Amino acid sequence: MNVLLAGGTGLVGRAFTTQANEHNISLTTVGRRVTGSAPNELVVDFAALPALPPAEIAVCTLGTTIADAGSKTAFKAIDFDAVLAFANAAKQAGAEHFLIVTAIGADANASAFYARIKGAVEIELANLGFARLDILQPGLLLGEREVRRPVEHLLQRLAPAIALLTRGPWDRYASISAEQLARALLALCHEKSPGVFYHRSPELQHLGDKNF
Repeated sequence: MNVLLAGGTGLVGRAFTTQANEHNISLTTVGRRVTGSAPNELVVDFAALPALPPAEIAVCTLGTTIADAGSKTAFKAIDFDAVLAFANAAKQAGAEHFLIVTAIGADANASAFYARIKGAVEIELANLGFARLDILQPGLLLGEREVRRPVEHLLQRLAPAIALLTRGPWDRYASISAEQLARALLALCHEKSPGVFYHRSPELQHLGDKNF
């Protein structure tokens, strides 16, 4: 299994790299800086991507916040433009299976800019013609980021209480650890059925408990 990964320096990307290494997957990271933990790493400008090495699968964990990016324009450059640039380059490299982590609430018609961009990129990816597209929409992500996000950190501390509220019809908002989400990505990498598939926290938690 040859896998391309964009977003390897982020919370989920780092966890996925660890999983890939433990399962002897041939992984090539594609990013603006090296991760220091992948066997093959390409440092690139997503606005001018070079040809990528051949791969069957591409995983995208690129993502930021408007606060971290500094503006809506800078946010869109990462969560929309860079994602699509990577997807197109991966398809040209032979990838027929694409997996992306977006967020619960992603909706191209949403009033919130963040959710609207996430939803818009999902639609564009579905139109690229991958044999299989897996769209992962987790709730709150648990784990230590390299860059501290105060609001997210507060929500993580409140996660046990939030868990009591995210049951039944609200379970799609349930929190999930980066490691569990990475294992869910790895499990989905092994799926072969064609189509476009959406996965939310309850299913992702189940997938993340699988052993290989």
